[in-house]
Amino acid sequence: MGRVADLVELVRAPAGLSVPGDVLAGAAAAGTLDRRTPALAGASVLLYWGGMAANDWADRRLDAVERPERPIPSGRIRPATAVGIAAGLTAAGVALAAAAGGRRAAAVAVPLAATVWGYDLVAKNTAAGPVVMAACRGLDVLLGATGGRLRRAVPAALTVAAHTWTVTELSRREVSGADRRLPRVTLAGTALVAAAAVGPAAAPVPALLAAGYATRYGGAQARVLADPSPGRVRAAVGAGITGLPALQGALTARAGAGLLGLAVAAAAPLGRRLARLVSPT
Repeated sequence: MGRVADLVELVRAPAGLSVPGDVLAGAAAAGTLDRRTPALAGASVLLYWGGMAANDWADRRLDAVERPERPIPSGRIRPATAVGIAAGLTAAGVALAAAAGGRRAAAVAVPLAATVWGYDLVAKNTAAGPVVMAACRGLDVLLGATGGRLRRAVPAALTVAAHTWTVTELSRREVSGADRRLPRVTLAGTALVAAAAVGPAAAPVPALLAAGYATRYGGAQARVLADPSPGRVRAAVGAGITGLPALQGALTARAGAGLLGLAVAAAAPLGRRLARLVSPT
């Protein structure tokens, strides 16, 4: 059981709840919710978990200083094991996407996998890091749309990407803390993202879910604005990760799948509970 717990911590398994909603939002926007969608969502989770393991492998020396309790620097998982898990999960994710959605899905899954690894190995600690991570999430939304018209899912992909940019920018200050300029910028971005999720029609379900997203994630950022300490920044990053299903639900409902949007958003409170057991960051 200890070994399983170590693997769960390595891949931040509960944070995987924030991933299927990308695919569902993309599929709803493209009008292609069908039997392939659950498999594509599963492929997305595998790619996410692979990226988390690759991230810890790439950061193993930095974590030895800043987060020695993580599975690799603590000695609970060997570096070679971690990179093998990362590669295996990534390959499985691409293979499942191709099996479920054919060439069109593979044509998105392969660049998505490459972008995830590119972030972990090259871009993470550069100025391009937040943009590359945002591209990962945008591609994840488009993966769900590969059975229909991709262009119809582009607005949803850009909305999720913009949210991801705010979370990633904040995450870069989890250890050092932030100045007050950063939460001002990300909070403004969150307001724009919530407005984009509602859309001009302002239907009740998308509006309700977007408001819940903005209130929780925005509230966490407001607390960073008042006290930009590392702990507050980490809490805001966690709120951004666990609150993403509410945004995804709003986008899904905006595309006409109201009940599915509510079901997607229901992952948010579950994710918050699990985050108390396994850190999503």
